[in-house]
Amino acid sequence: MEIKEQSGLRQVLATTPIPKMCRVRQIFKRDGIEDVPAYLQSKLDDPKLRSRIKPGMRVVLTGSSRQIANMPVILRELARFVKEQGAQPYIIPAMGSHGGATDEGQRQILESYGITEEFCGCPIFSSMETVRVGELPNGDEVRVDKFAHDADAVIVVGRIKAHTAFRGPYESGLIKMMAIGMGKRAGADSLHSAGFGEMGVRLPQYAKVVFDSCNIIFGVAPIENEFDQTCRIDVIPAEEIFDKEPDLLLYAKSRLPRLLIPETDVLVVREIGKNFSGSGMDPNVTGTFGTPYASGGIQKQRTVVLDISEESHGSFIGLGMADTTTKRAFEKLDTNATYFNMITSTVLKVGKIPMVLEDDKLALQAALKTLTQVDKDHIRMVYIKNTLSLETIMVSEALLEQVRQRDDMEIMEEPRELRFDENGALLDFG
Repeated sequence: MEIKEQSGLRQVLATTPIPKMCRVRQIFKRDGIEDVPAYLQSKLDDPKLRSRIKPGMRVVLTGSSRQIANMPVILRELARFVKEQGAQPYIIPAMGSHGGATDEGQRQILESYGITEEFCGCPIFSSMETVRVGELPNGDEVRVDKFAHDADAVIVVGRIKAHTAFRGPYESGLIKMMAIGMGKRAGADSLHSAGFGEMGVRLPQYAKVVFDSCNIIFGVAPIENEFDQTCRIDVIPAEEIFDKEPDLLLYAKSRLPRLLIPETDVLVVREIGKNFSGSGMDPNVTGTFGTPYASGGIQKQRTVVLDISEESHGSFIGLGMADTTTKRAFEKLDTNATYFNMITSTVLKVGKIPMVLEDDKLALQAALKTLTQVDKDHIRMVYIKNTLSLETIMVSEALLEQVRQRDDMEIMEEPRELRFDENGALLDFG
C-alpha cells in the first residue's frame, strides 16, 4: 500500500495549533544494582544450588524475547556458574512465537540484545521443535521445547513484571517462561487458544505440566525499577517457584515505570517496539490495552505513535492501539514478524493500522483536530520517548498546575513550541 501525497490534508490541518510544551522530570527511587555479576554470584553461592548440577550435565538457560536490563550479563554469569560445576550450559530462545516463529528469527532476537555465544560463553541452541508432555484439564495439549525437555537440567530465567493483557497471581515471570516461552509457537498457541480471559487460570496449570516433565532445578528472576534498572534478582529453588512468584509480582508492580499524571487529552509516544514491551508500548503506562482483562495507565482521548524501533525487527504490535501514526513508522511494518504473534495470542486489534500521516507534525495535528468535548484553548498533552524511559517527559501548559502540586515532579524549563525540522519531523526526543 502506498501512502499518497497529502497536500490536501496538510491544508485542512494547517491551522490546528499544537500546544506549547515543556520538559518535566518525574522523580522515582534510584536503587539499581551497581555490580550485577557480584550480586548474582552472591545469590548463587549456595551449596544446595551447586549440588543440583552434576559434572557432564547439559544445562539449559532460557532467553527471552524482551530487551531486559543486564540479561546478557545474567546469562553469562549463569553459564559460568554451570561450567564451574563441570557441566555444559546452553541458551535456548524461550519466546513462544516471536521472531517470526523461526529458528533463525528467534536467534537473531537474542543476538540483537547482546545475548551471543561469544559474550555468554556458551552455545545458543535455537529450534522450534517441541514434544507433547501432557494436557490441561480440558484436554488441550501441553508442549515444550524438545532440547529443554531432553536436557539434564533447566535453569528458568525470566523477568517478573505485570502482564499487558490479563491479571492473575502469575503474569510475566518464571511461570510464563515455563509455559509460553518454553512451549515455543506450538505450546503458546495451545495455551492462548482459550483467550486471555482464561489465562490467569490456565497459565499455572500449563506451567505445572512443563515443570513436571523437565528437570527444572531453580529459577532466576530479575526485577526492574522505574528506570529500567535491575533492582533485584531472586534465585529460587525449583520447588519454591510457584509459592514465591506471586509476592515477587506484587513487588514488581510497585516498581513499574508510570506516568504520574493520571489523565490527558492526547498522549504522544515517540517510539514503540518489542524491546520496550511485548505490547510495543506498555499499556500499564499508556492505558492502551488490547484486551478487557487488564486496566490501568493514563486515561486519554487520542494516542499518537511516531515511530517503531529498529530493535522491533518490523513487529508493529501495539500500533493498532494508536489513533494516528507516521509514514516513517508505516514503512517499517513487517506483517510476518507481527501476525504470528497476533494469531498465537488471539488478540488482533493490536496490529491494526491507524491513520497514517506523512510526518510527525501532521500526525499530531490530526489527533488534536479530532478531539471532542475538550477545551481547545487549553489542550492537555503528554509526550514520552517510550514506555521504559519515563524520567523526562514533556507536558503542555494546561498540565503545569498539576505538576506544581506534586512533590514527585519537577518542571525543567519554560513552556515553548515543539521543534520540527523542514520535513515536519519532531526534533524533541528525536
